[in-house]
Amino acid sequence: MKRPLITGTLAGATLLGLAVFAPGGAATPAATAKTAATTATATKPVAPAKAQRRDGPDFTGTVEVNGCSGAVVRTPASRDDDQALVMTNGHCYEGARPVPGEVLVDQPSHRLFNVLGASGDTAVQLHASKALYVTLTGTDLALYQVGTTYRELKQDHKVTALTVSDRRPARGADIRVVSASWKKSFTCKIDQLAYRVLETGNVTEDVLRYTPACDTGSGTSGSPVLSGGQVVGINNTSNHDGGQCTPDNPCEMARNGKITTHKGIGYATQTYWLSTCVVPGNKLDLDRPGCLLPRPDPRR
Repeated sequence: MKRPLITGTLAGATLLGLAVFAPGGAATPAATAKTAATTATATKPVAPAKAQRRDGPDFTGTVEVNGCSGAVVRTPASRDDDQALVMTNGHCYEGARPVPGEVLVDQPSHRLFNVLGASGDTAVQLHASKALYVTLTGTDLALYQVGTTYRELKQDHKVTALTVSDRRPARGADIRVVSASWKKSFTCKIDQLAYRVLETGNVTEDVLRYTPACDTGSGTSGSPVLSGGQVVGINNTSNHDGGQCTPDNPCEMARNGKITTHKGIGYATQTYWLSTCVVPGNKLDLDRPGCLLPRPDPRR
């Protein structure tokens, strides 16, 4: 059932005051004589195929970090011998929270990440060598680099990084939100792609809105949102009480300025932006043509 929908319009001064900145054998010909019995037996195992689907918790490559979640990720430009990347929300950053319009690049970090295996047990602990990128402007993203390569993670710890899709997901796509901190997985669909989501002074753009089945609630920040086996978003907020554009009560703004509130509904910032800015060597190049991530403001 749809959650209550509250609509309204923010006063112009209030809105403008906002700082906008994842064998069998072949049958022989003789076997055709037994078609009835054989066919019945062969078609029965359709149910096990269903059971093989990992709709339940599969925590491979997800990360637990100080009350938030995250994931070890790679982009199409990443190579096995690159130092791995860990992605979570910008509001989970361990330093001073970035203010609207602020972008942090190449910050020193000694953060510890618990990387999970498929069952949810800690497979390895990784230390960040630096925070490559942190912002709450346009997106809600923190990206760290660790001193371990993807090859070492796979060979030594049986951990496979999650691949960030380089494509914008579509409305109606099946998704799975995997929280390492709660050891829980939520499955639903992308309900809409919201033009803007406002939460106090923070504004995120082109945001994934979940259908009600993904009732993520508190404590799931930074969880990767997966579709088709690849990361398409980072879970970052949900409307708890039906409030409008306040902490833990984000609202949506349409292109025409109309404000709507969806109580109980969760959101994720898109991640295909990241693939537009990562170059060989797992380097972040914000000046690369087509890079969609916000750049630091030289006036700050």
